[in-house]
Amino acid sequence: MSRWALPALVVAVLLGAWELAAQWDLIADALGIEPFLVPAPSDIADSLWNDRSLLADNAWVTIQEVVLGFAIAAVVGFAFAVVLHLSPVLRRAFYPLLVASQTVPIIAVAPILVVWFGFGIGPKLAIIALVCFFPITVNTLDGLRSVDPELPRMMRTLDAGRATILRRVEVPSAMPFLFSGAKIAAVISVIGAVFGEWSGADEGLGHLILVAQGQVQTARVFAAIVVLSAIALALFAAVSLIERRVAWWGSAPAPARGAG
Repeated sequence: MSRWALPALVVAVLLGAWELAAQWDLIADALGIEPFLVPAPSDIADSLWNDRSLLADNAWVTIQEVVLGFAIAAVVGFAFAVVLHLSPVLRRAFYPLLVASQTVPIIAVAPILVVWFGFGIGPKLAIIALVCFFPITVNTLDGLRSVDPELPRMMRTLDAGRATILRRVEVPSAMPFLFSGAKIAAVISVIGAVFGEWSGADEGLGHLILVAQGQVQTARVFAAIVVLSAIALALFAAVSLIERRVAWWGSAPAPARGAG
């Protein structure tokens, strides 16, 4: 309760001020707020309820895209980080290109992927994977390189090979870093889904937002955004839960001061 009380209070105050500004004509006129452009939180809540079937159907499509695209990025990103870690030559060759790839706006690449792969789920997965790939790869690579040098030396004195050192020492040390990158990717994965659906789709929350904007149904647009945020938060929570189960040594709280 103490952890969530303050954020909940801030959200409540902001929503209350938003509701007051949108509903009170005097404030709305002073701020130049038009109800059809800036709906009140109560109108958004009504849309969440009245359009629940429409939102649920489109949300299910977006959830599938987000989960599959995130999974692809996690597997490929981890494997690519391991390859770069094991080969200094490849790391020097590809790491600058990996960083430079983030200077290209994904919204500019999305239409090209749609032209290449069509209007199916393929380009959406590619866009989501591209959005999630960078934080997972970079964080995992940093984790693999942050191992205490004494540990691999000790393993080599015990006749451990390169694969054994990687499996027993470096990968476990990198797991907290991997999950840190995965949590960042989980939050931004819905951005890739929306860009993909904007570029070419006939269903999904991104497509629903485009249609609602064209029909000036602003409350429905905000309702879809709320659902997108809920999907991102749920994926973040799922990754955090897996982290506690798989890499508990990285997510465990620090011992209390004075503890032995």
